[in-house]
Amino acid sequence: ATRESAFVHAIASAGVAFAVTRSCAEGTSTICGCDSHHKGPPGDGWKWGGCSEDADFGVLVSREFADARENRPDARSAMNRHNNEAGRTTILDHMHLKCKCHGLSGSCEVKTCWWAQPDFRAIGDYLKDKYDSASEMVVEKHRESRGWVETLRAKYALFKPPTERDLVYYENSPNFCEPNPETGSFGTRDRTCNVTSHGIDGCDLLCCGRGHNTRTEKRKEKCHCIFHWCCYVSCQECVRVYDVHTCK
Repeated sequence: ATRESAFVHAIASAGVAFAVTRSCAEGTSTICGCDSHHKGPPGDGWKWGGCSEDADFGVLVSREFADARENRPDARSAMNRHNNEAGRTTILDHMHLKCKCHGLSGSCEVKTCWWAQPDFRAIGDYLKDKYDSASEMVVEKHRESRGWVETLRAKYALFKPPTERDLVYYENSPNFCEPNPETGSFGTRDRTCNVTSHGIDGCDLLCCGRGHNTRTEKRKEKCHCIFHWCCYVSCQECVRVYDVHTCK
């Protein structure tokens, strides 16, 4: 029940919704199609067209699929349901108009627009920010007619309570620096790191203060490529030397 688990549940749930929605819009699924709700009055200089993506249907399928096993009255199911929904809400929050220009020589006198999902990379980046600011919770037990039920409450009352768009967790993360088969951690020894970066991929942080080794590698790469009419490309083979840094 760590913040890493929260991120995995959120992005997996969002991925299901994203894939189903895209499949419907592309016509590869026989149970759904385009979103018919976005056919209202057009905007200034554009009109509705194309195939708007039905994210509501994708979210519905994801909710039935990803939450199917999260029906227990314990804290872990409550946490997973919350994070699954946070991932799906991200899809809905990032829907936007996507347009195509029409007119002489691409003059864009008229635009045809449809409702579209963002690139999934944008969803991943957004959920990564939510992972960094995830809210720590505590488990509370309540007696109900069906028995004991566990719920989650924000651990720190001074902080703003998490919304439905925030990720939640209630267990501290293990130490990922060293191998641990129980947690599935492979450690960071021999991981390639970026010696110039101050971020998470930098040698200082990724190597957990153990330092790093540096070696040179010779790599064969295609270079001096020329396009020949018509129609093939010929390249020479060059040997380049790179410095490779790995964690001790």
